[in-house]
Order: sequence, then C-alpha cells, then structure tokens
Amino acid sequence: MNRGGPYNDIVRDHFERPRNQRRLEGDVLVGDAHNPVCGDRLRLYRRVDGGRVGEVSFQAQGCPAAIAAGSMVTELLRGRTLTEARAVRDEDVAAALGGLPPGKIHCSVLAEDAIHAALGASA
Repeated sequence: MNRGGPYNDIVRDHFERPRNQRRLEGDVLVGDAHNPVCGDRLRLYRRVDGGRVGEVSFQAQGCPAAIAAGSMVTELLRGRTLTEARAVRDEDVAAALGGLPPGKIHCSVLAEDAIHAALGASA
C-alpha cells in the first residue's frame, strides 16, 4: 500500500509545507479561480516590482493537489516578467509538481486560471 496515497513526494511536500500561503496586504492584485465541479478555490496575490512578479502568495481551499498547485505556482511566478508569468500553463505547474494523478489535473488548471485572473490574459 502506498502510504502517500496517489501523490508523489513533491506534491505531498507542497501540501504539508505550502510555500507562500498567506494573504498579502496593501497594494496587490488578486486573482480568484474556482472549480464548481469539485469546489476547489484558489486565490493568488501578487505585487509587481520593476516589471517582474515580486511578492506572490496564495490561499486555497480544496484537496491536497489544489493546495500543492497553489504553493508551486507561487514558486514558479516569482521573479518572472509579466509576459513570462502569463506564459505559465497548467502543464508547467503539473510538471513542476512531478506530475499529478489523472483525476487531479484540474488542480493545475485551477492554478493557471488564477494566474490569468491575477495577471490578465494579454501580454
């Protein structure tokens, strides 16, 4: 029996010790994403510093994969230009997490939706 369930070590680590899980205060832009089918929610906060994503954080409600995806997306976005950040896709989030079970890919899609909500879809 797999003691970690369907998740690999990277996903478990980001779920058990999420990075940047907090609300940013002050002058921030916020992007919300929601999956009405499973109920997962992800809120992404970000600041821009010199044309790059500076401080970035998240809050999430949902399964371990949703929380891990929120944690990982903050790591992927920090320091990127806005154009580079907008180019991050759900496949990038899933790959950075070492893969997600087929029934949990929607969690990486949730992360991409939150990126677009927080950054805007245009380059």
